[in-house]
Amino acid sequence: MSTHELLSNLKSIRSKQPWMVLSAAQKFSLSNARNASISHFYSFEVKDDDEAIFAIPDGCVDILFDCDSSRPSAKVYGTPLEATSIPFNRGHRYFGVRFSAGIMPDFLATSAQELVCNEHTLNEINPNINQLFEQVINTECFTEQVAYFEQFYGHQEARKCSATTYQVMKSIYQHNGNIKIQDMETLTGYTRRTIQRLFIDDIGVSPKLFSRIVRCQSAVYNINHSDHLELSNLAFDLGFSDQSHFQKEFKKLVSTTPLLYKNSVKHDDYINKLHYL
Repeated sequence: MSTHELLSNLKSIRSKQPWMVLSAAQKFSLSNARNASISHFYSFEVKDDDEAIFAIPDGCVDILFDCDSSRPSAKVYGTPLEATSIPFNRGHRYFGVRFSAGIMPDFLATSAQELVCNEHTLNEINPNINQLFEQVINTECFTEQVAYFEQFYGHQEARKCSATTYQVMKSIYQHNGNIKIQDMETLTGYTRRTIQRLFIDDIGVSPKLFSRIVRCQSAVYNINHSDHLELSNLAFDLGFSDQSHFQKEFKKLVSTTPLLYKNSVKHDDYINKLHYL
């Protein structure tokens, strides 16, 4: 299965970093991408207060441009494995590119494993990207930044994964992360050792960790997009043994309880910050 076929099947999946919206910005702009390897583009200006901003596990690679006129920079972030505080610069304007979960852009000279829970300066892992960097930081127009990146990425590709990894990743998404390694063995015909070796090489984490990430994002997505959601039903649907297990896992990965998170994203303060282009 090709990258495009897999992503076409999963095009409704959109990874979320809710604390960037809730804690970082007064206004948070979003734009879809033409290329299925990219989940979306986003832009925001960090508030001047000292509120902590967390990244949560999403299985994605992000490129984040700090467009400050005096100290511009660009960094590449891999997925965290639990809620992790991000040291944004207060008052700075950012432009971000979030690749689809499990996608590793081939123009980055690093492995998927090396990015997990890490950050790298963009020009350290691709020194030939100065033109794009200059284009992005020298405009304040979000749509122009999107256009510059899409023009650049039109000549790039996602790194190829094994057919086994694609098959397992598709199944993980279809089950919202609620799948056992034994089911993956039955699905692929390979042993768990082979599945794990291929998956870690391609994605950077084990199938079990990726399943936890997808289950976390499925919970976040459902809470964000359901007006009449019973959290106990969501816990059951996602395969948690009980409500207590769901709350413990959610708090570790999202940094708050499901109920407090639900109250936050349903509030007008959150909804009014989002601007779709």
